[in-house]
Amino acid sequence: MKNVELTVEGTMLTIKVDLSKDFGPSSSGKTTIIASTEGNVSIPDREEKIGLNIYKKKA
Repeated sequence: MKNVELTVEGTMLTIKVDLSKDFGPSSSGKTTIIASTEGNVSIPDREEKIGLNIYKKKA
């Protein structure tokens, strides 16, 4: 995962992302990647999965 922190307290999932980070252009080159789970990943100590991408338009 890039710039994604997942924590579970009881039944609440918290996702932390630093929006000031920049991991360069996407594969298409149209957007800039801020955070990604890089596919579907398991939520810690749970059976559920999450897939997350955060990006912005290329400046």
